[in-house]
Amino acid sequence: MAFAILLLLPLVGTMLGAAFVFFIKDVMSPRVQKSLLGFASGVMVAASVWSLLIPAMEMTADKGAWSVLPAAVGFLLGMAFLLLLDEVIPHLHLGTDKPEGPRTHLSRTAMLTLAVTLHNLPEGMAVGVVLAGACEGATHLSVTSALAVSIGIAIQNIPEGAIISMPMRAAGNSRRRAFLIGSLSGVVEPLGAVAVVLLASLFLPVLPYMLAFAAGAMFYVVIEELIPEASQGTHSNSSTIAFAIGFVLMMVLDVVMA
Repeated sequence: MAFAILLLLPLVGTMLGAAFVFFIKDVMSPRVQKSLLGFASGVMVAASVWSLLIPAMEMTADKGAWSVLPAAVGFLLGMAFLLLLDEVIPHLHLGTDKPEGPRTHLSRTAMLTLAVTLHNLPEGMAVGVVLAGACEGATHLSVTSALAVSIGIAIQNIPEGAIISMPMRAAGNSRRRAFLIGSLSGVVEPLGAVAVVLLASLFLPVLPYMLAFAAGAMFYVVIEELIPEASQGTHSNSSTIAFAIGFVLMMVLDVVMA
């Protein structure tokens, strides 16, 4: 039961954010959206470093100078994997009318949903790989560590859910449809987490690589999507300040609950 809660917390966060569409009538202001994107970026970067990359290196500390190799290789593979998905899956980012990936006849709503699904996949992987390591008794990983990652991802998913559902509503969708689309974008997280848990239990020796892989995938999302979207339009420091808040919050969560 406890493991199910850990896996579902990020989805709950997305649904809470998507529910904003029922309570907020106006279109989300650019400043608020920039702040939410910055906050999400800060949480993801901190989670990647403290919850994934550092444990990956600590697990191979007995290899001396070579202890950094699994983290480096896994990180680059994670970046490459998301880059590949970015190229082969048609999707459309918020704030742009130019689709990415192969040509398709999918609707704008469908491509927006696919873009957010790509974004959420690494977050589910992060929760799953930390939980898998804790279940297998891996050093430097515990159930409380997995809980910290799950809570952190859930918190940053709240503004993300709102960022998805509010534009959907502004585009003419009903409140219920906008909520459902926003919520469904988070379903990939528990699914991805379960898949990683099953894989990690079979391939425990490569767990450090999998931790770094999830970190690389999350960094890709931050660099490729979140930061550029937060920097669009009129210059503002709101996203930078929100990034710092999100980074510190996730860092504190990870250290306190380790």
